[in-house]
Amino acid sequence: MAILPILQYPDERLHKVAKKIERVDDSIRKLVRNMAETMYAAPGIGLAATQVDKHIQLIVLDVSEKHDDLKVFINPVLLESLGEEESEEGCLSVPGIYEKVRRAERISVGALDENGKQFTLDAVGLLAVCIQHEMDHLQGHVFVERLSHLKQTRIRAKLKKQRRETL
Repeated sequence: MAILPILQYPDERLHKVAKKIERVDDSIRKLVRNMAETMYAAPGIGLAATQVDKHIQLIVLDVSEKHDDLKVFINPVLLESLGEEESEEGCLSVPGIYEKVRRAERISVGALDENGKQFTLDAVGLLAVCIQHEMDHLQGHVFVERLSHLKQTRIRAKLKKQRRETL
């Protein structure tokens, strides 16, 4: 397995729309393992293929406390969304930034697992937020783009300063 480089906002590659996966094969399963290792090492609770510069519809996430409940979503489709809630989000592509974002409170999503088997999952709370956040990545959106223009400008400036300080 390998730890993959994670694209950092505002990298333009984060805005590419991911393509549907036509066949779930060993190369996809290998990417799942590498993405999971990358996510756990970061550490994070979710990672979309777009964030590792693979523009296919693949998400891995694990919101469990022990990091022992990896979920894989291939070609995820939002089937239903209910209610609305605001919760704080962060992102491996936007390190050190946390902001409140409004999303559906409850969702139902359909996808394929790493073996190509179709499934449906109903989610609430952190799991629902994480799925929606990662699905945004597949559409070429980063969570900060859901914020006001002023907050986006402040975040870009803060990230630019962080990058200068690490050089």
